[in-house]
Amino acid sequence: MTDKLTPFRPLAPPRNLTEEVVGRLAAEITGGGLEPGARLPTEQAMMSAMGVSRTVVREAVAALRAEGLVVTRQGVGAFVATDAKRRPFRLDPDGMESLGEAIKVMELRRAVEIEAAGLAAERGTPQQIDDVGRALDAMDKAITRGETAIDEDRAFHRAIAETTGNPQFGRFLEFLGHFVIPRRAVVDAPWRKDGAARPFLDLFQKEHRAIFEAIRERSGESARGAMRRHLTNSLKRYRKLAEESKQG
Repeated sequence: MTDKLTPFRPLAPPRNLTEEVVGRLAAEITGGGLEPGARLPTEQAMMSAMGVSRTVVREAVAALRAEGLVVTRQGVGAFVATDAKRRPFRLDPDGMESLGEAIKVMELRRAVEIEAAGLAAERGTPQQIDDVGRALDAMDKAITRGETAIDEDRAFHRAIAETTGNPQFGRFLEFLGHFVIPRRAVVDAPWRKDGAARPFLDLFQKEHRAIFEAIRERSGESARGAMRRHLTNSLKRYRKLAEESKQG
């Protein structure tokens, strides 16, 4: 069992744990370390072996599934895809390192996620809406700890997508890739001074809370409006930062 968990050894603290887990497991799969059909360890085993949270493990598995490297079976677990080398078309995650590329993805996201927020308000079950609220609380806690809450942010938007009752919304976010939330381009930007990211995080969280409140109140129109404001404001912030980076 120890040998099987070798690729799941503890991680050093990187900037983005999900990215690190995805990269490590993808390398093991494509390199033959994890054979087609092999079952991945349980969430708990991976959390313990790599020293990461359940959110990180779940987001990493979702990203690997989107890349066609793993498949999941309800109530059974995640397995290496038998045709893992036949990976579907998806956006290049390396391209998300630039603000310009992040902005292009944001424009695409905006069209889809505005409607997702409205449908979540109109269709979501009480349990699903509670899940959105828990994802919001997880972001609050991460920010309070001084973290950038990138993984928690991604989980919040995925929770909204899943609350629509239409699985295609969640699959679409998976298709966009594990850099679907380009916040990293802002909070980790080299031209930003230490601690300067916190005002951005506070603004993001205020907008996130408005989205959640509208969903909880079952107002599709308000939820669409709140999501539109959030993503439109994000676009404005990213464009401003892109200009600052050019000048710097």
